[in-house]
Amino acid sequence: MTHDRKGKKKSLIIVTVWDVAATVIENVRTSNYASQYMLRVVLMDAEGRERIGQRINGVEIGACGDTVIEFVCREWVDEVLIALPREAPFPDGFYRYLIEMGVTVHLNLLKAVKQDGHRQDVKKLGEYTVLSSSFYRISVKQAACKRLLDIIGGIVGCVLTLMLVIVIGPVICFYSPGPIFFVQERVGKNGRRFFMYKFRSMYPDAEERKKELTEKNQVKDGMMFKIENDPRIIGGERGIGGFIRKYSLDEFPQFWNVLKGEMSLIGSRPPTVDEWMKYEWHHRIRLATKPGITGLWQISGRSKIKDFEEVVRLDKEYVDNWSLKGDIRILVKTVKAVVTKDGAC
Repeated sequence: MTHDRKGKKKSLIIVTVWDVAATVIENVRTSNYASQYMLRVVLMDAEGRERIGQRINGVEIGACGDTVIEFVCREWVDEVLIALPREAPFPDGFYRYLIEMGVTVHLNLLKAVKQDGHRQDVKKLGEYTVLSSSFYRISVKQAACKRLLDIIGGIVGCVLTLMLVIVIGPVICFYSPGPIFFVQERVGKNGRRFFMYKFRSMYPDAEERKKELTEKNQVKDGMMFKIENDPRIIGGERGIGGFIRKYSLDEFPQFWNVLKGEMSLIGSRPPTVDEWMKYEWHHRIRLATKPGITGLWQISGRSKIKDFEEVVRLDKEYVDNWSLKGDIRILVKTVKAVVTKDGAC
């Protein structure tokens, strides 16, 4: 899946069987949901694998029962509608996996299952009355407040970024001729891809040299990349590149990503595409919210944490216990961590 070129549309996966798939798709489309969602289908039939790539009423079949977990883990998926006929067995394990991955699931009430510890609401989706379950608990009012905080912070941050461009931009070019900004494709909320911006603190060939340094990676399994005394940093740890990273000045251009709505001030760090492709199903909870400039990981030892599962645990803790007061508390602690130079984001 490429970048979100559909404006504010969400990606909805319809889980059903071949015999009723056309009817389900038509019900969703004729109920004014076509303008809200990009649709794809998962077939739970025994022969579903043979139909992958085919289309039903113009909607592509993306996966089958055997491949659906991998499909959801790797693709941009916001919500899932499970619309199975009464006689079809309920995919209980699949349903629970989806919830734990941070995906919102709409379930026909005829197939409803109580899921303790998660938010559940009854609503209409097309012609179906569904029970919607989600790990991420946030109301419309709370989401609006969080977005307002992001907009205010994004505006202030962008102003500061412009000031930094004037100050450190020429210095970067002097010590390492090339662009001032580093642009990299990252994976955001529910699998959306976007381009993240940073002040360039490394030499222009840093991405190419990364492959040569893989063996020195301090994060096991290569789920993230972090090494000490990285030779790709401009001037080394004590040079201009090290200075920029020590005080997290390289992160300031991301306020533009926040203002655009691709990131938030607070959230998990967005993985690179190659990191994302290594994710197991339980890692996907990191993508349940918009990625952030800072988060629990950054204020909990940041560079000292080298176990990716600990990073996932902290991100899951943030999602499960989110509050606006908590976001403000993380912001305050982030400023303290940067001032005391306690690691780098």
